[in-house]
Amino acid sequence: MVTELPPDEPTRRPPAVGRQVRRWRAERGLTLAKVAEAANLNVGYLSQIENDKASPSLTCLSALATALDVPIAWFLIDESQAPEVTRAADRRWREQPGGRASRIDGRGSSDIAIVEVETEPGHGTGVHSHPGDEHHYVTGGRFRMTQGEHVVELGPGDYLRWDGLVPHDAEAIGDEPGTMLIVRLTRHGDPHD
Repeated sequence: MVTELPPDEPTRRPPAVGRQVRRWRAERGLTLAKVAEAANLNVGYLSQIENDKASPSLTCLSALATALDVPIAWFLIDESQAPEVTRAADRRWREQPGGRASRIDGRGSSDIAIVEVETEPGHGTGVHSHPGDEHHYVTGGRFRMTQGEHVVELGPGDYLRWDGLVPHDAEAIGDEPGTMLIVRLTRHGDPHD
């Protein structure tokens, strides 16, 4: 009878945490000796950890996290994704009577929509609704925000949040165009994206 051996498992490497430990120690302006003392470790062992020549236990990482005042998970972050950038010149604008709107986030996020709105005086969004809260931050001009019997006038720096499911309208008032940022949670396939 022949017994098959299990296929070789890939060699598992312990996570390399040294770079992150060194980073947070340097950011705190602490010496190896200070951190080793606070974590109750030998300075030589801490040096080995920072140079990925030693693999610390979870207990050791917890002591280091306490000594450096950071969450233990921060030591396990090896690579971070590059930030997503949407350049102003690359944003698409949707024209509408009396104004325009553009997704600042470039439709890169599936869970949030950040929209910049520019509206000429006397024009508005028209009464509409959609699921979820909607957050408004006025960056220029003035707006009359209407939702049912509630009417609020906003100027630069003012903020308003309301339930987007209740029909609402935003109209630029005064002599200058109105500009605002609108932030709301989205659901994949939401027609208002």
